[in-house]
Amino acid sequence: MNRDMTQGNVMKSMLLFAVPMILGNLLQQCYNIADTLIVGKYLGENALAAVGSSFTLMTFLTSILLGLCMGSGAFFSIRFGERDEKGLKEGICASFVLIFILTVLLNLAAFLFLDGIRGFLRVPDEVWGDMRDYLAIIFCGIFATFLYNYFASLLRSIGNSVVPLMFLAVSAVLNIVLDFWFVVGLSWGVGGAAWATVIAQYISGAGIAVYAFLRVPHLKMTGQERHIRKKCLREIAGFSVLTCIQQSVMNLGILMVQGLVNSFGVTVMAAFAAAVKIDAFAYMPVQDFGNAFSTFIAQNYGAGKLFRVRQGFRGAVVSAVAFSITVSVLVCIFARPLMAMFVDGEGEAVIAEGVRYLRIEGAFYCGIGCLFLLYGLYRALGKPEMSVVLTVFSLGTRVLLAYLLSAIPAVGVAGIWWSVPIGWFLADAVGFTYYFICDRKGKFER
Repeated sequence: MNRDMTQGNVMKSMLLFAVPMILGNLLQQCYNIADTLIVGKYLGENALAAVGSSFTLMTFLTSILLGLCMGSGAFFSIRFGERDEKGLKEGICASFVLIFILTVLLNLAAFLFLDGIRGFLRVPDEVWGDMRDYLAIIFCGIFATFLYNYFASLLRSIGNSVVPLMFLAVSAVLNIVLDFWFVVGLSWGVGGAAWATVIAQYISGAGIAVYAFLRVPHLKMTGQERHIRKKCLREIAGFSVLTCIQQSVMNLGILMVQGLVNSFGVTVMAAFAAAVKIDAFAYMPVQDFGNAFSTFIAQNYGAGKLFRVRQGFRGAVVSAVAFSITVSVLVCIFARPLMAMFVDGEGEAVIAEGVRYLRIEGAFYCGIGCLFLLYGLYRALGKPEMSVVLTVFSLGTRVLLAYLLSAIPAVGVAGIWWSVPIGWFLADAVGFTYYFICDRKGKFER
């Protein structure tokens, strides 16, 4: 089930590895959409706004753990490509201890600063009660998020993207079933949606951890391999912490934008909550393709096959742009019926604002598609600091323009929506320029 991507057809290798990742996250997004549908249809506009704002916050917290795990995954892929079994095992041990400690600290901080979140996000009074109840429960699942993402990153780094899909599928289906039971059947409100998520997270996290320990030979270590050397820890930290910074900066910017969105009232909050779910579902396949591309690049970079790196990069860009343009056309055409799925007939103002968001941002998905490839490329080439630079360009532009443009009365909230694609394309220009200059100068040679 493990896939060695240092040989064989370049695009076939990437696509076969990417498909299970895409299917897995499609299932995850189906759960997220089902969650929003159930809350919006059965609990009303305020509950939808509360869960939507909570989702943005949880995406930020999850991005910290995801960044740490993705950074470690890039390290694992390079060692796998080098056929360095001892280095791979030492890295697995060091990264697990590092990320475990950081997860515990993150979980404590989340509960400690729970009430301070209200002021930071400028949450209206009528929404805060539901939002606080939801977050108090959902924070209990942070450790499960660590378990799933750590072992999923490990399995994917050695070419196994099928098993993470299986556990994610179980989690997504269970989430939807429990959502209906807790929210509709037992009338537990937003707390029921939160408990459904936490229970499903622990089942997938614990399940994939048990599978990995039973079936992955790289986790069978001697005492010497379990010894954490400072050099190995520094190298893991270099990959993991910088990727974590890139992911968390990206989502911190989104969180800051969420606070600005909240200042426009419940209608805009609810529209944004529904539209971003559609947004995430639309460009999620190209995001997963970027992560699969990163594993492909890391394995071939570790094996010293730079000609395959170049071939893979060219093919991935063409594929990502073609897919993104197709999705953009579909989202712009079907924006209104997509929004109507989340909002009942009385929420015309919410639907109209969501449609405006989707037709502005959704027209430019090729920008985010290329940016995901660039993030994966630099992470795999051992230059995660460049991913941080691109994130600063993208999100810095987005946040700055969002606040500046939305303050103009004639522009208003539409300025927030326009700031997004502008930030994407600026970061793309920087990322592509840097790659071609470095490749021409031979700076990626090992």
